[in-house]
Amino acid sequence: MSWATKVPLFFLGSIMAIASCESRTPADAFADDPVALKRGKAIFTGTCGGYCHGTLPGPRDAPYLFDCVWIHGGSDKDIFATIANGVPNTAMVSFSGKLPEGDDDIWRIISFLKFARIAC
Repeated sequence: MSWATKVPLFFLGSIMAIASCESRTPADAFADDPVALKRGKAIFTGTCGGYCHGTLPGPRDAPYLFDCVWIHGGSDKDIFATIANGVPNTAMVSFSGKLPEGDDDIWRIISFLKFARIAC
């Protein structure tokens, strides 16, 4: 392989490595922590699932979150923005600064949601 072929491959590999590092979120870190997943589930069940989002499919005022369809984006960062900022002109309020452990609790919810809908 000539240097002309190796250089572009090196840069492509470097870009892919950087991109994979940047794509990790706090939800990824919580995914390997059973205590964090349990807390995310408890917060979701008691707060989100208790009032708006169901834990089983069926008619609700808020979207069912355990399928593979995400109205406001399905990346961790999109889900975080939706939970943290709310959705204007809907019942989805902002949870930024409102959960006991702040943004970490939002990331725990996201980690639980990803864990619970692993088939997607």
